[in-house]
Amino acid sequence: MAESGRRQFVKYSFFKVDPAWRRLPEELRFESKRNFAQAVTKISEEMFTRSFSLVGMRGDSDFFLQQAADTLEEIQDSAVRLWSTDLGAYLTQPHSYLAMTRLSEYVGKGKHEHEGQEGTGTRIRPVDAKYFIVYPFLKTREWYLLPQEERQNIMNGHITVGHKYPSVKINTTYSFGLDDQEFVVGFETDNPGDFLDLVMDLRTTRSSLYTLRDTPIFTGIHKTIEDTLDDLGGRP
Repeated sequence: MAESGRRQFVKYSFFKVDPAWRRLPEELRFESKRNFAQAVTKISEEMFTRSFSLVGMRGDSDFFLQQAADTLEEIQDSAVRLWSTDLGAYLTQPHSYLAMTRLSEYVGKGKHEHEGQEGTGTRIRPVDAKYFIVYPFLKTREWYLLPQEERQNIMNGHITVGHKYPSVKINTTYSFGLDDQEFVVGFETDNPGDFLDLVMDLRTTRSSLYTLRDTPIFTGIHKTIEDTLDDLGGRP
């Protein structure tokens, strides 16, 4: 299918379940999970939606949803529907990141371009790897004061390092003016060790000098919404 040039809004919603939910009778927990899963499944038929478990990975969040839509109203409507479920009454949202897709100014037009290259399209293109690592990202103001040619040269080194790790696919989305961060960066891989090595390698590049913040970091395990909710407890 040819990719549309229309940009997407991308939303990362992180959820934490109230411990009181785990003390509910088993049948109530099961029913609340079933209704929430049905709502997510229905939403996924209308807009791109994936679920990831964080149980055992972080203490402040239990799972997150990655969503993409053509309008903010679709993003908002999906949130209203989820909060209106029985399980929604027991959820908090400790983290939430809003962004958009856009073409990268550092790739494309012959620069580091290859099939599937990140930054050359405006639609979310998942590879459905087992793990998805995501975090908000901000650069220093000094970065934006550098001449464009110098920034391109610095990014050339950054991108070259990234190409050493073909098992890691990056998805960069942009939040300038829409949310507190400037970017939301996601990495899909079947081997978290490759991502660890990539991050260590990138620390030696000049581009890392201009990183202001790249935390918190979330390492999610890609699962169906049913399996994601089962990780919360209350299996039948």
